[in-house]
Amino acid sequence: MPDLSNDYVTRVLQAPSDVDAAAWNALLALSGGSPFMRHEYLAAMHDSGSAVRDTGWTPQFLTLWRDGELEAACPLYLKGHSYGEYVFDWAWANAYEQHGLRYYPKALTAVPFTPVPGPRLLARDAAARGALVRCVIAWCKQKKVSSYHLLFASDEDVAACSEAGLMLRHTVQFHWTNAGYPDFDAFLASLTQEKRKKIRQERRKVAEAGVSFRHARGAAIAQADWDFFYRCYERTYLEHGNAPYLTRDFFRRMARTLPENWLLFVAERQGRPIASSLIGVDAQVAYGRYWGALERVDCLHFEACYYQPLQWCIAHGMRSFEGGAQGEHKMARALMPVKTTSAHWLAHPAFADAVEKFLEREGRGIGNYVEHLEERSPFRQPPS
Repeated sequence: MPDLSNDYVTRVLQAPSDVDAAAWNALLALSGGSPFMRHEYLAAMHDSGSAVRDTGWTPQFLTLWRDGELEAACPLYLKGHSYGEYVFDWAWANAYEQHGLRYYPKALTAVPFTPVPGPRLLARDAAARGALVRCVIAWCKQKKVSSYHLLFASDEDVAACSEAGLMLRHTVQFHWTNAGYPDFDAFLASLTQEKRKKIRQERRKVAEAGVSFRHARGAAIAQADWDFFYRCYERTYLEHGNAPYLTRDFFRRMARTLPENWLLFVAERQGRPIASSLIGVDAQVAYGRYWGALERVDCLHFEACYYQPLQWCIAHGMRSFEGGAQGEHKMARALMPVKTTSAHWLAHPAFADAVEKFLEREGRGIGNYVEHLEERSPFRQPPS
């Protein structure tokens, strides 16, 4: 690809492994991103066969160079569908099809199958980040793709995309914030009596069913535990009529390359494992990611995916727990609504105009929705 500015040389790379891992992670460290943007994670997505051309994710990682140094980079995929994104544009694709136009392939900057907010445009400074956005749009025009989408952006990404003229879209997630609770009972005491009673009842049901939990982090997670977790994870997808997004090899690579970023909870009954949940962790934040069960126990999902992780977060002084995409039911577990932002560019002027008007209406609706949710806070007093 030609040089698109006086300062940078642009290179499009066909696989994450084509990017130097140390250089990529150094850029990420400047942005303070989650472990899911680390080179190891993105490379495992590709090398395990999870996010590859055959599954509808064709890597086209875009990088900016100056004097032989990596100045900016982003994950970029040509997508043949909209699965695994968690920001839904199916209606846009249908509208294109109804007018005899091709929506796919589209271009996407995102972490495959991972709706965790954070930096997507890695750069040494704001100037390099702005140049990266402009280069991505120029590449999209050159490839004649229908559109470009950047999902779960950081504030810095949003600023760069806004300056480049991209349209912004807001969605809602639910995150828990640690108010310095000394223990789980202190956390419960911050909730209204109704919510406190409900959580205790749900936890009691699991305990009375004879279920106990153990957890392990990093290298302490045995291969047998990883194998059991994958059985649970795979079964959850199959029960919903879908094949799992991630292969067993992906998790083998995670155990080898990013072990300390994973925390596994295993539910046991009568000495047998029956369910598990896998949590991502970094220095201050925990991320709810995957779960599955081989037996049905009332309220087991809430215990495995919320109460056990929150108890661990409190014990280890974690700042927050991000519960992932969607789910108003999470508010009953004290996860509060947080707006997330994506950015979009459409090549077709008429569709771009129509989508912009839609996003304005949707944005007002999202704002009202968040206000309504906040009025239903589970806390006795709003957390500071």
